[in-house]
Amino acid sequence: MSRSRVLSLLTAVLFVVVLPGMISTPKATATVSAPSEYRLRFFHTHTGEHLDVVYRLGDLYVPEALARLDEYLKDWKTGDVFHYDPRVFDLLHDIETQLGHPGAELDVVCGYRSPWRNESLRRHGHHVARHSLHMQAMAVDIRIAGVSASKVRDAALALHRGGVGYYADSAFVHVDVGRVRRWSN
Repeated sequence: MSRSRVLSLLTAVLFVVVLPGMISTPKATATVSAPSEYRLRFFHTHTGEHLDVVYRLGDLYVPEALARLDEYLKDWKTGDVFHYDPRVFDLLHDIETQLGHPGAELDVVCGYRSPWRNESLRRHGHHVARHSLHMQAMAVDIRIAGVSASKVRDAALALHRGGVGYYADSAFVHVDVGRVRRWSN
């Protein structure tokens, strides 16, 4: 090996081995944190089924979780499934947080409602809207064990994110992501 080649190799070795220890370089101090989990827990009052699901990580919705929620919130009478607006899940999460009960199990009284079932309820004297947002998978009727329906209503109203119906006699609250409005029955 030529003398110049040996010197080149020695210089490279010195630079790689010795110099990095002599040169002060800033250490990386930033840590990567896991994105926030958005979790919902449900009990369906008609089917008796429970669901515990992380539907969002940070700003990203989890497609598999959304599909599970669509299936869970299907029309329990007809079995029809409709793709839910994910803003409903954010609204439910924020209601729990507003109440100081994040992670509370929500009782689902009604999720998606097929047009056929909606019309059937109307014909039989139930006070359901002709163009209910339940039929567009933009609404859900809920209770939270240990929290009065009036407190759930007030938390939903404070968020100003859609319709809020208060059903005191049945102790549940309708929430949706349509236009902001309120009613009682």
